[in-house]
Amino acid sequence: MPEADGLFSFSLFLVIYSPTVLPAVGLVQPTDGGISSCSIGFGKCSFYGRKELCWTGRIRTMTLHKIKNRLRQLGNKRNAKLLQGYFKTGPGEYGEGDIFLGIKVPVLRKVARECCGADLSVALELLQSPIHEERLLALLIMNDRYARGTQEDRQAVYKLYLANTRYINNWDLVDVSAPRIIGAHLADKSRSTLQRLAKSRLLWERRIAVIATFHFIKQGDFINSLEIAEMLLDDSEDLIHKATGWMLREIGKRDLNIEEAFLKRYHRRMPRTMLRYAIERFSEKKRQAYLKK
Repeated sequence: MPEADGLFSFSLFLVIYSPTVLPAVGLVQPTDGGISSCSIGFGKCSFYGRKELCWTGRIRTMTLHKIKNRLRQLGNKRNAKLLQGYFKTGPGEYGEGDIFLGIKVPVLRKVARECCGADLSVALELLQSPIHEERLLALLIMNDRYARGTQEDRQAVYKLYLANTRYINNWDLVDVSAPRIIGAHLADKSRSTLQRLAKSRLLWERRIAVIATFHFIKQGDFINSLEIAEMLLDDSEDLIHKATGWMLREIGKRDLNIEEAFLKRYHRRMPRTMLRYAIERFSEKKRQAYLKK
């Protein structure tokens, strides 16, 4: 089956590919030159690029209207109330005014798979929504587009992300997306953007800066993580303390000597929460030694 100029990914329990099979299950070419997602009886496939062919029994076309309706059908008022408390949406709290439908993350991930072919303009509309789950869904769609798309797709996702950081305004939104988009994009490029974000007055941009480095940490590259951690030592926000301590702990999982070298130099200056997160996996004796110094 021709792939055109895009990327063909699939997961099937069993596929016997033959030109004689394709007409039997349906071979459909999108007419809008866009991206299509499809499902067949025993698997799913996604096609990225222009004028791709889609082997399918049914094309899923997820418009913005359909996506919003789908989310409202999945909402749960009881869960919404719990989530609004958990994510600190009260007056003066970090998530003040955020609105929840009450949809669990695994369910949102399933919806994201259903609409993975949505145009980036749809993702942008969702990202700028006052509804938390719509913003999270937008980021899941963007993650998928970045991971599976062309270089042009990735650049578009990266630029869209950075232009809309004010909507990526809760810790879960940052954590699910920053390593997969910002970290991944800067892996082979200048990382000066991270320093700029780390100096931002916007809490969420500072969290993006440090959490994005998780991508590098997984590759065994700790330099930028340590640089950003040093920049954020005097930050006043608890959510930054937690994020920075978490990244230091992740470094320690891979190279304890490097984490401890940083801690020995800065543990007296570090906010208590940052330190506690960083030493969480240490033995009780070692934790107490750091906390008492």
